[in-house]
Amino acid sequence: MPYDKYGIFYGVYMDKTIKDIVIIGGGSAGWLTAGILAKEHSERVNITLIESPQVATIGVGEGTWPSMRNTLERIGIKESDFLTQCDASFKQGSQFIDWLDKSKHDKYYHPFMTPDGYGHIDLHAVWHSADSRRTFADTINHQSAICQHGLAPKQASTPQYAAVTNYGYHLDATKFSNMLQAHCVTYLKVNHILAHITEIQNDSNDFIECIHTSDGEKISGDLFIDCSGATGLLIDKHYGISLKNQQHILFNDRAIAAQVPYSEDESPIEPTTLSTAKSAGWIWDIGLTSRRGTGYVYSSNHLSDCDAKKELTSYIAASIGAKKANALTYRTIKFTPGYREKFWHKNCVAIGMSSGFIEPLEASALAMVELSISYLSEQLPSSQTHMALIETRFNQQFEYRWQRVIEFLKLHYVLSKRDDSQYWVDNRNEQSIPKRLQALLALWKYQPPSRYDLEQQQEIFPSSSYQYILYGMDFKTEQSLLTSSQQTIAKQLIDRNQDKIQQCIQGLPANRALLQSITKATA
Repeated sequence: MPYDKYGIFYGVYMDKTIKDIVIIGGGSAGWLTAGILAKEHSERVNITLIESPQVATIGVGEGTWPSMRNTLERIGIKESDFLTQCDASFKQGSQFIDWLDKSKHDKYYHPFMTPDGYGHIDLHAVWHSADSRRTFADTINHQSAICQHGLAPKQASTPQYAAVTNYGYHLDATKFSNMLQAHCVTYLKVNHILAHITEIQNDSNDFIECIHTSDGEKISGDLFIDCSGATGLLIDKHYGISLKNQQHILFNDRAIAAQVPYSEDESPIEPTTLSTAKSAGWIWDIGLTSRRGTGYVYSSNHLSDCDAKKELTSYIAASIGAKKANALTYRTIKFTPGYREKFWHKNCVAIGMSSGFIEPLEASALAMVELSISYLSEQLPSSQTHMALIETRFNQQFEYRWQRVIEFLKLHYVLSKRDDSQYWVDNRNEQSIPKRLQALLALWKYQPPSRYDLEQQQEIFPSSSYQYILYGMDFKTEQSLLTSSQQTIAKQLIDRNQDKIQQCIQGLPANRALLQSITKATA
């Protein structure tokens, strides 16, 4: 059936109502999608999730943004249950090590908290007015100091999902999927089908009409959501929507990962993701309650798999010894950095890795999943005509979001002064830097990042995040002068921040101590 130039059906026909939603693939993306849609639209639509027993999730461990607290609460999961069942811990941001200059063993924080005074005063100028050796993050925010002391973002008496300092989570991806599945099936009545898909059938208008499984079932639907991971079973294999390869900007296309035991049962749990720059990429180190999730993300054009494993093994050996490090199981994961030409096509929406994947720096993957689900749930179309209109806007919104993620991640590499390998030199090559980012870097020499540099209300990385990265990596912005009244405000902000640091150090428990008390209370 034909469309007009706006994508709206024309002619005499019966507009099809959206009643049955079919999700292809489980994992974090599939079950989060099922949970939100079932919780918020159960009276209007039926939710079916199909996953193949032949496909396992990657499950190397993941970091989230603070938005996950709201997502879990929306679904109806208790935070204490989530923490205990998913081997989860609190994450308050990221710590970057050796990114600027390896010889100086530099490090800085990108905390989750918005700085005090953000949007009301030039924080870059406030930092300089402090006339101290404190870092930018330590001067205008108290969360980085809390992270340095290994403290939790709340107290045992703080209500579930509430916070003293803003936080997300580190979690075991496989356990997370299992918990979501049990909750969705038991409490939200999602129809779960465990079967391999053998055929995808379209109607006369090229919309997906039904799915055939190896069990001989035929599952019909009005809206199909592709959460099949990098396979892209619907969006790629069926509809042929290609990937926009971004490796010319972000070089990393490999990851080698291992699950690392703590050296002692009571070892501290880091409250941030540790991101340590290496010769051809960086190593993530995520502290869960019972183990660490550790991996090396790198460029195969700059480093062999064998040498990457040696670098990762050496890093791990520093904490648990060479014998234990060599005995671990290492998994190599290949990926193509990029995103789809379209994320919504006909009655198919791609969410999660099926829509695209960029390296895990700054934990954007699950944040993009959450944004996609929220958009879909809040704008859920009622009919095929309605769906055609939503499709256009969804594609525009997420094209923009993927581009901003890519620019923000590239910023980390562009600012580095490392020259110990060709990888770091190549990352500063102008041809690999997006034009928009080049223009912003030129602008930021004269003024710090602000809300005027970003266009959308729900930016995945706000301008404050750009400030943390820029000034953590020694970027120089022309210093503006504060008026006498602004100087008074600046001094108040700095003094208040130092007071908050002392209060939190005295009042907040260690990360592991709080998690142990929650586990004990839940048992």
